[in-house]
Amino acid sequence: MKRQRTKTKPAEDGTEGRDTFFWWEDDVLVVNILGKPAASRDAIGKPKGRQLQVSVTEAPRFGRATDHMVRFLAGEFGVAPHAITVVFGRFNVNKQLRIKAPVKLPGVFR
Repeated sequence: MKRQRTKTKPAEDGTEGRDTFFWWEDDVLVVNILGKPAASRDAIGKPKGRQLQVSVTEAPRFGRATDHMVRFLAGEFGVAPHAITVVFGRFNVNKQLRIKAPVKLPGVFR
């Protein structure tokens, strides 16, 4: 028997039932990332499920690709690199970032 998909209501903190790769918590933008290190160019890709694909040119060694991604995304969002916090996934392709008070939003967020 095929399982029927149901939508769940968000919890009080707004964490359950998310169908998107980003959400707002006051002035903080929270983004789920699927990273692609050692790419040919730095680029923000398309959403894939509940993650946003982001490619960076840096090789995945000792967290350098994540550090490079933070610097790249800081420019894309118009914030300083220290305004972006890596919640989890510094050494993994699956990441969650918190961006404090972004000045601009790339087109995929509209």
